[in-house]
Amino acid sequence: MNLSPYFDDLRTAYQAELEDLAQDSEGNDVLRRRLQQKRAEIGFLVQMMDLSPEMVAVVFHQGFRFHQPRVLEHLLRQQPEDLPAWGSLSEAVTLEPWAQSLAQAVLREPQGGTFMAVAAGLEYLHQHARLAAHAGSGHDAADADDGETPEHDDDYDALSADDALEPQDSHSREEASADWLAGVGFDRKD
Repeated sequence: MNLSPYFDDLRTAYQAELEDLAQDSEGNDVLRRRLQQKRAEIGFLVQMMDLSPEMVAVVFHQGFRFHQPRVLEHLLRQQPEDLPAWGSLSEAVTLEPWAQSLAQAVLREPQGGTFMAVAAGLEYLHQHARLAAHAGSGHDAADADDGETPEHDDDYDALSADDALEPQDSHSREEASADWLAGVGFDRKD
């Protein structure tokens, strides 16, 4: 996937931000709790959209569903001044219900629409990388060498937030279940 220098730099910063939020000093998975805390601070965080978009974009982690990958891949080749308006992406990207109130807070800001396009692009990159890692790059080596991007019709929906994190076996499903229960306040059983 070809990225503009803008998105190439932001991708690294976004990934680092998620990694910083993921574990506490004891190595415990605290990503959900920390994201909830950041989401509660959206009123303050919107002040940082222009200077550190990756620090604000993480509040939308797993908050998008992508319906038209070609539109997102086009977005990711743009420089900041050429980014499309958020409203023009409505058929390619939708928000999860929980993310809609966060988006409303962001869209009240003068550059909110541009920021939402950036946040969607960063989350698309993050999900794309996770799916590629799970699928062993998604296509065989012969396809990778020819430089072509796989074609998808406009209804292609393989990159939803749920798909990127789907547990792959019974052990990982049990761990995901335990993580979710701990995230909503239940004690872990050992």
